[in-house]
Amino acid sequence: MTIRTFQGKTPHLGERAFVDATAVVIGDVELCADSSIWPLTVIRGDMHRIRIGARTSIQDGSVLHITHAGPFNPDGYPLLIGNDVTVGHQVTLHGCTIGDRVLVGMGSIVMDGAVVEDDVVIGAGSLVPPGKRLEGGHLYVGRPVKQIRPLEEKELAFFTYSAGNYVKLKDQHLAEGYGEEGA
Repeated sequence: MTIRTFQGKTPHLGERAFVDATAVVIGDVELCADSSIWPLTVIRGDMHRIRIGARTSIQDGSVLHITHAGPFNPDGYPLLIGNDVTVGHQVTLHGCTIGDRVLVGMGSIVMDGAVVEDDVVIGAGSLVPPGKRLEGGHLYVGRPVKQIRPLEEKELAFFTYSAGNYVKLKDQHLAEGYGEEGA
């Protein structure tokens, strides 16, 4: 089963949201309108909540999880992802907050309690350490990430272009009868 209830919580798919048949979405997860979850992605909201904004694309092989509440972290960390976000292939997002209009490059890892503000590019293969805040409007790369430079206008325009491109692509997949579609 692609969409699984856990502890009485069933993932909610917004209008025209798409989940590939090979992805797994578990528990307290909400996908907003026109978001897309691509092959072999795991989204596990089993011990805290996961929220994914509108027109956000989570690409192949990514793993999204939370930080549970416990003696070392009384409140835990949910995973919160904004609107018009493109998450590249094989990205790990764990108990972090991602703002609007963000590109997370392929193979990157964003750890517990990290906050990525709006309008950020995280280069492929980067590591955002626990608790780190990435200031909006900049490019970050490295392990651990370092702020490299302000984003250019063309780069800023890419966020909504990329989001729109993935909305079109997921609509094509839905039209051909693949994946689960939100109400």
